[in-house]
Amino acid sequence: MKLLLFSDLHRDVDAARELVKAARQVDVVIGAGDFANRHQGLHDTLDILADIKKPAVLVPGNGETVEELREAASVWKSARVLHGSGCEISGQAFWGVGGGIPVTPFGDWSYDFSEEQAEMLLSECPDEAVLVVHSPPIDTVDHDSSGRIRGSQSIRDAVLAKRPHLVACGHIHSDWGKRINLNQTIIINAGPHGQIVEIKTA
Repeated sequence: MKLLLFSDLHRDVDAARELVKAARQVDVVIGAGDFANRHQGLHDTLDILADIKKPAVLVPGNGETVEELREAASVWKSARVLHGSGCEISGQAFWGVGGGIPVTPFGDWSYDFSEEQAEMLLSECPDEAVLVVHSPPIDTVDHDSSGRIRGSQSIRDAVLAKRPHLVACGHIHSDWGKRINLNQTIIINAGPHGQIVEIKTA
């Protein structure tokens, strides 16, 4: 299965148009959150991305709530919004959890969750799924511009326990495009320009 991963569009319409083109060569498209800027401008990119006909899986970032994303993504007929929930595409399980994890320092506007809340949202993720999260697992692709790690312990624990084929994330802009392996799991901080990856499914 060939996947196009992206995150952190932040209203970038040019990047959205390029993703529409790139989607032609993949099976599934994954959007790992932050389509908006502080809850503003969700439709800027989603109205463009709605031209993608391939199945798509989206999670909210910390810049939009799951309710806001579901409303704005209603124009994108092939997309599903996940948050503490999953779906199956061509026999492959997907699980999604959005928002900033752990709680960010950005204040009340940020759509954030504690590690304890995230543990609950991740608890029913099936083994060997594709895990779509806005925030990275801690100490993976989560190094900010000062080198400090900013990811989530609960997401890392879920990766080690559930052994997903792939983790698609974003949130930490300074690590966009970076990919590592945690045991057998590929972890990619996607960024707005998109990353294409192929996984073997059962």
